[in-house]
Amino acid sequence: MASSLAFIGGGNMAGAILGGLLRAGQVKANDVIVVEPHEAQRDKLRADLGIEALPAGDASLAQAGTIVWAVKPQLFTAAAEPLQAWLAHALHLSVMAGIPSDSLARVTGSERVVRSMPNTPALIGKGIAGLYARPSVSADERAAVERLLKPTGQTLWVDREDDLDAVTALSGSGPAYFFFFVEAMMAAAVDMGLTAEQGRRLALATCGGAAALGLRSDESPTTLRERVTSKGGTTHAAITSLQADGVDAAIRRAVRAAQQRAAELGREFG
Repeated sequence: MASSLAFIGGGNMAGAILGGLLRAGQVKANDVIVVEPHEAQRDKLRADLGIEALPAGDASLAQAGTIVWAVKPQLFTAAAEPLQAWLAHALHLSVMAGIPSDSLARVTGSERVVRSMPNTPALIGKGIAGLYARPSVSADERAAVERLLKPTGQTLWVDREDDLDAVTALSGSGPAYFFFFVEAMMAAAVDMGLTAEQGRRLALATCGGAAALGLRSDESPTTLRERVTSKGGTTHAAITSLQADGVDAAIRRAVRAAQQRAAELGREFG
């Protein structure tokens, strides 16, 4: 496999992956090919990472052993068509939402395709990415993808491509659910006489600490919740109110709605 790494699209997710790889010493800036049509984004890559991005793809892509697709899903076909002469040899990793691997294989001419569903905490190395590999992807190539994404956080393989819709609903969209909850906590803080900034600090520190505790503990989230919920206490009052309002069922419906929309987008883009 050729040694070069190429990115089609140089936006936030590409920058997060590249920045991590450069900091870890896994690649050098002049060994990476980045195709980014927007001048402002090319300037940002140059300033932040020392990478000289191309405004359009060229024959240098034929030297790339791995090509990472990081364009908006609706732009994929238009971005790929001018490059097709230089794509069929490579392993392709997609960080685009919604584009099925069949479409990636058809447009690129390569059956060696891995789809990834990352999330925005990848920008600070705290993300988690769901991964699906087509059968033609070897074990060594799976390992190479894991190394490539390691600077962005954790990875989780799924056996069925359809499961990426559930990954999208849980972790891809999940940060927005978290911030929605934090917004409500901040509003409650203001209602109770605290400032919005005090509410923000308390809510984010509490949620971040609870997440860290959950990750480090061998106990289930249910057990950890019950530990804080003394019968007749303040937490019990809050949980009882949430249950009476059907918040748990509403969350499950919301996540399923995201899963269904992910499947619709896959059909649309495919």
